Amino acid sequence: MSKKLGASLGFASAAVALALTGTSAVAAPLPSGWSCVGNCGTNTAADGDVTLAPGFGSYQWISTTSSPTGAGKLPVGATGQETNGSYAQTPTFTVNSGDKLNFYFNYITSDGAQYTEYAWAGLFQGTSVFDSFLFTARTTTSGNTVPGFGLPGLGSGVTLDPASTAIIPGGPDFSPLGGSSGDCWSTGCGYTDWIKMEYIFTTAGTYSLGFGVTNALDTAYDTAFAIAGVAINDVPINETPEPATLALLGLGLAGLGTLRRRRE
Repeated sequence: MSKKLGASLGFASAAVALALTGTSAVAAPLPSGWSCVGNCGTNTAADGDVTLAPGFGSYQWISTTSSPTGAGKLPVGATGQETNGSYAQTPTFTVNSGDKLNFYFNYITSDGAQYTEYAWAGLFQGTSVFDSFLFTARTTTSGNTVPGFGLPGLGSGVTLDPASTAIIPGGPDFSPLGGSSGDCWSTGCGYTDWIKMEYIFTTAGTYSLGFGVTNALDTAYDTAFAIAGVAINDVPINETPEPATLALLGLGLAGLGTLRRRRE
């Protein structure tokens, strides 16, 4: 069976399933301050095989389904196999040396065998200057999905829990995969389940996180990448004040102190 025919049958079976249940998952947008090129969203409940990450009530995702050509590929060292994909980026955050970045991720793919899709996470200085990869994930027929074979390895200072990242095999049920949800092209399809990543900064600065996912060699049988709980020192980045806000807060506290002394 060709991949094109298999994709058509997969779409039909997914459509039948939705018709029988009468429901489908509807995602919310990415959080305020995040940007997206392609197909991105936020889920606030379990969606098929992708449950909520431990301790969190929502997660973000990006998917190759109905995504544009060229989006989601590695910012440095692309393989040349990339077709269509999606890319998301967080707002900026400021850290000191020794600060800890942590989040959960889950790689979900309906493709397998020689169609080696991949996803990645990396740091940018500000929003535009690529700094370094944290990790890559790639469809593989055996062994660990992270780091992706033939792709950059784990970034220095990155740890994963669990360290083993083998795929849980079978056609993954996940609505952002669209017509590929529940489908599988050969060995390698499945999902990793939630893996916790931690990274210790060695250089202070203002950074953002970029996430990408891409199809490989063709556009059939889609792949997704889910992310939950992005935090610095266990404080969600959307709650971390920017330097200008901290400066204004400092001025306000100083003013209150001066006013108190005058009253005394």
